[in-house]
Amino acid sequence: MRLIVGLGNPGIEYAWTPHNLGFLVVDKLAEQAGIRVTRPEAKSLLGRGHLAGHEVVLAKPQTMMNLSGLAVRELVGRAECEPSDVIVVCDDVALPWGMIRVRERGSAGGHNGLKSVIGALGTMEFPRVRLGVQPAEPSGDLKQYVLRQIRRDEEDLAAEEVEQAAEAVKLIVAEGTQHAMNRFNRRVPPGEDDAAT
Repeated sequence: MRLIVGLGNPGIEYAWTPHNLGFLVVDKLAEQAGIRVTRPEAKSLLGRGHLAGHEVVLAKPQTMMNLSGLAVRELVGRAECEPSDVIVVCDDVALPWGMIRVRERGSAGGHNGLKSVIGALGTMEFPRVRLGVQPAEPSGDLKQYVLRQIRRDEEDLAAEEVEQAAEAVKLIVAEGTQHAMNRFNRRVPPGEDDAAT
């Protein structure tokens, strides 16, 4: 059983914001697999079904982003799986729009949702798929930036990222994280570092 968790904030006002790309990826996977992510359980909305030939739980924590770990810990307990069976999908301000990055493990890199999940699970040893939402210009208030509506000029990149991230999750489920890393991790553009790993 794989537990696929998209990070985001519940509520219509947050639905189309950079910080909710994790939710959008879960919605895309649910649509492709014919899974309804509507059941309230473990502080989340979840749905069970099959993806890439494997049994999965798709989940969208309803705790608000900074408390995502509370939901993930409860989900892991109920699914009786290991943290390494969890795939977390979230946005990343250190990656440019249009880029996704798959990792087997790593720190939170300043992402409060990931920080909460790591704290709740007591480990960094779980795969994650991160979607780039880096501001074009340095932003003094990153919180305001990630909670604003996705702009028209970002919509195509966001849609492409969601599609690619969904494919990456399916590849992790089917063939493992290393295969997904080999296929989806592109070289970081010049001047960027990997501070969010």
